[in-house]
Amino acid sequence: MSIPENLRYTREHEWVSGDEVVTIGVTAFAADSLGDVVYVQLPDVGDQVTAGEVCGEIESTKSVSDLYSPVTGEVVEVNQSVVDKPETVNADPYDAGWLLRVRASSVPELLAADAYAALIQEG
Repeated sequence: MSIPENLRYTREHEWVSGDEVVTIGVTAFAADSLGDVVYVQLPDVGDQVTAGEVCGEIESTKSVSDLYSPVTGEVVEVNQSVVDKPETVNADPYDAGWLLRVRASSVPELLAADAYAALIQEG
């Protein structure tokens, strides 16, 4: 399973890239665990999100899962193509399947790729 070295990760299986404006998505592990994603609800541009709090929802054929914001800040962009085609999350979670971009005012400590790999191996 792919775990890009250049990204940082949360224990809730989200990935983060960037510093001031961060791009957020869910990991391949999360996408595989969810099954076929059929609906994605994201916050609106201009909304404030808080690290560790729910900011959206991902619905699959298996279940509905909350999306937790890995950072605190203002939403500056959402990936409308994922809203229109939720299956993109399964097909390309680290590129075309990104979810939102946030101008971060606070970024908590996140996991490096090797620490995230160890986390998912623990189960």
